[in-house]
Amino acid sequence: MKVCIVGASGKLGRYMVSHALERGYEVVGVCREKSVGKLSSFGDRITIVPGPTNDRRVIEKAVSGCDGVLSVLVPWGVHNYSSGTAQAVLDFAPHHARLVFSCGWHITRDGQDVYSRSLKWLLKVAGWVARLIRVVDIDDQVEACRRVFESDRRWTVVRGSDLEEGESQGLPVWSRHVGDAVLKSNITRRVDFALFMVDALKNDELVHQAPAIVGCQTPSALARHVTA
Repeated sequence: MKVCIVGASGKLGRYMVSHALERGYEVVGVCREKSVGKLSSFGDRITIVPGPTNDRRVIEKAVSGCDGVLSVLVPWGVHNYSSGTAQAVLDFAPHHARLVFSCGWHITRDGQDVYSRSLKWLLKVAGWVARLIRVVDIDDQVEACRRVFESDRRWTVVRGSDLEEGESQGLPVWSRHVGDAVLKSNITRRVDFALFMVDALKNDELVHQAPAIVGCQTPSALARHVTA
């Protein structure tokens, strides 16, 4: 299996590269030129295509011949970075390819997610401040996911909780909607977020789904297991 990882040099991206290599996949990584050095530990085991992840020519080259594409939708800046990345992947990935995108819980597909008052307030304030200082545009990540949701490609959008570092605890559990009691702990190991992304490439149950995930060893996940 040949897999392209868009945003390979970030923390989540590097974990995805490791998981993909462990499964014997051929890996192509996309990252900014100044970040290529972050992938040096993988040596010649991966192919690197340097350039902005929203550069259509870069993405077209990187996804050529790939069976799967894993994309980190990062809402950096105010120049349609997330939506540009998503659109390029949707346009250029081979028709048969599995497309898996990452985002946060704040993305909703059908409006049935239930958010706490504190989270809604935090998103509103953080989004306003970020746009004001031109660092992050959360609305562009929302737009990116809207385009994915409307696509007929074989996509999955993985919605992550808060993240922490640490040893792997195993494949996270998921729910279709934020607000489900299983997600209450709101924490996932970053290495396991990456594991879920890579695992989704071959999980047909997740096609056209937007799973919200949480660590499988968190109190809320274990409580669900006990009461199931």
